Amino acid sequence: MNSEQTQFRSRVARHSALADPARLRIMDLLAVGDAAPVELQAALGITSNLLAHHVAVLADAGLVTRTRSHADRRRTYLHVAPDALDDLLPSARIAVRRVVFVCTGNSARSQIAAALWREASTIPVASAGTHPAPAIEPAALSAAGRHGLTLTAAVPRAIGDVVTDEDLVVTVCDNAHEELGGAGRLHWSVPDPVAAGTDAAFDAAVEELARRVHTLAQHATAA
Repeated sequence: MNSEQTQFRSRVARHSALADPARLRIMDLLAVGDAAPVELQAALGITSNLLAHHVAVLADAGLVTRTRSHADRRRTYLHVAPDALDDLLPSARIAVRRVVFVCTGNSARSQIAAALWREASTIPVASAGTHPAPAIEPAALSAAGRHGLTLTAAVPRAIGDVVTDEDLVVTVCDNAHEELGGAGRLHWSVPDPVAAGTDAAFDAAVEELARRVHTLAQHATAA
């Protein structure tokens, strides 16, 4: 089988998987953020067995992937697989006044995400932490420099001092997401580079956040 036939069959499989209303809704929910199965089950109002079936179909078609939570290893998050929706990407638009990226310490991932957003969109952006650290991680500053980014916040800030009801909150940390709950927020399950403490871990976080920011910026319009 040549590559063109393989690509065609892949497209057929993806279209077939998306033909079911529940599975298409799952993809809509995952288009710009990650979710745990229990969160999808609540959103769709279906049984856990039926959700598991739909997720398995989507995974077999190469549309979604799973990772373990870095906060609670018993919990998994579902993601849209990179490039899975090429030529099939949902066209949903999100009206946004300001984006606020949130992690626990507001010392690394949320700061980097905000810097990437400034490069990708004219929509205002800020960052905050559920439990702000005393200072931005030096390794985060170094990683930002390697990728041509500028972290503008002088010190980490608390979410209560930053977020308003009109903000689109994007948690980039499993701990923050699970502490705050998922209602009204987007979540990106990005591994904590501080825990690893290596340049490679920080570079990987920057690259993952850049991909996510690019996708969200394509969906977001100024409110």
